[in-house]
Amino acid sequence: MSYSHYDLIVIGSGPAGEKGAAQAAYFGRRVALIEREPVLGGAAANTGTLPSKTLRETALYLSGFRQRGLYGVTMSLKDKVSARDFLYRERQVQHTEHLRIIENLRRHDIDLYKGHASFSDPHTLRLQNRDTAPVTLTGDTILVATGSHPYRPPVFPFHDARVYDSDTILNLHDLPHEMLVVGGGVIGCEYACMFAALGIRVTLLEGRTRLLAFLDPDVSQLLTRSMRELGIDVRFNETVTAVTAAPHRLTVTLASGARVEADTLLVAAGRTGNTAQLNLPAAGITPTSRGLIEVNARYQTAVPHIYAVGDVIGFPALAATSMEQARVAMVHAFDLKYKTQVAPILPYGIYTIPECSMAGETAESLAKKGVGCVAGVAHYDANARGQIIGAKSGFLKLLFASDTMKLLGVHAIGEQASELVHIGLVALHAGSGADLFIETCFNYPTLGELYKYATYDALGRRARLRTEAGAAEIRPGCGNAPQAAPRATASEPNEALPQPKADFTMRSAVQ
Repeated sequence: MSYSHYDLIVIGSGPAGEKGAAQAAYFGRRVALIEREPVLGGAAANTGTLPSKTLRETALYLSGFRQRGLYGVTMSLKDKVSARDFLYRERQVQHTEHLRIIENLRRHDIDLYKGHASFSDPHTLRLQNRDTAPVTLTGDTILVATGSHPYRPPVFPFHDARVYDSDTILNLHDLPHEMLVVGGGVIGCEYACMFAALGIRVTLLEGRTRLLAFLDPDVSQLLTRSMRELGIDVRFNETVTAVTAAPHRLTVTLASGARVEADTLLVAAGRTGNTAQLNLPAAGITPTSRGLIEVNARYQTAVPHIYAVGDVIGFPALAATSMEQARVAMVHAFDLKYKTQVAPILPYGIYTIPECSMAGETAESLAKKGVGCVAGVAHYDANARGQIIGAKSGFLKLLFASDTMKLLGVHAIGEQASELVHIGLVALHAGSGADLFIETCFNYPTLGELYKYATYDALGRRARLRTEAGAAEIRPGCGNAPQAAPRATASEPNEALPQPKADFTMRSAVQ
């Protein structure tokens, strides 16, 4: 048995583990990284973020989805898409990401260990690998970044080859004719869309009253309508009570008494932290019933020199957020005088068809806080770039404070929504408002122009609300449904609209 001591030991090579290790190594610390899987990258590279987003693009390409309706032509690039076609590009992206991670570890002189790690005491980890003798590592600081795995409710017969979770769905041998997706969260909605785009008949069951309740209600509503137009049978307030497996069909019984049949079942019922094999009690840490680790604002566990980041600590469980959490944790652990906190405003990207993205407040959250706001909306089909790419639906919705017109929230649904949101995200971080978008000259034709016309729309609504209320203060809540709202077109605003400088003080975008 060999022994080695490190300034930092990282458990897990996903986005959080990789970036945490690199952060410490960059500043001269001796770092070891442990990975139990044969390949590096965690769920992000192998079963989650990159694979699912790659498969989405593959589905759009192979199905000819983006070409439908352009030039009045309906087209498909392939009459029949095979599982091999569908997964080919995903495998390529995975391989490239594995090579990138290996090179990043090499460049930072990080020692890589393969095997299962478990705590012997708060500073000691025992590393077991079936091909080598056990190794004991000790560390001054330990970072737990072990990620998560799909939760498997006992009602589902996962021993049946036709029943998948979000990890095993990547092992499809043949594309099914029908698929039942259980769970209308982010993962369930994304996979439902990509399989429907390939012509598979999809039924989506959601136990709540709407999809993705954290989104703006108008975005959620349009997403639901778009998914139904894609051919997805979306059903709300439905939960599964039993699954019967026959030789050629799966029959699912619902709490409502209804039955649904399909030849494939995908269960997207949340995730559980990968902590079962870590022997956390030996380190003085007790995980939750779902395997999650509780941390403070600096990502310290109950044991100060042991940090935890990423999916293993729960919400928001995003790759981008996990990387930032790891960097902040290592800055605190080694007193690097660098990044002291994760950004207070985070972007969310949902890679459904169409994409959805948001940052900042929603109308609902502002109403709960008693904050008055006004919404402005600009639609893709009234935007020149939107017309060029054939976008028949989609919009950008901006929420401004009704008194100062400071930007409070950004919500988008449509092509490139996850990219478009970043303009508003930067404005939110800068504390900017309507003046920024009115003064900015956007390239033409671009989707970025939606910001200018959504802002004009908000200014017009604000003027009308003040007129109707006799210049009284606007009550909390935005209450502007974009589908019913007048559409801001790519033309000059009406001269009757109030000019921004008359209503609030001009701010610099970098304040």
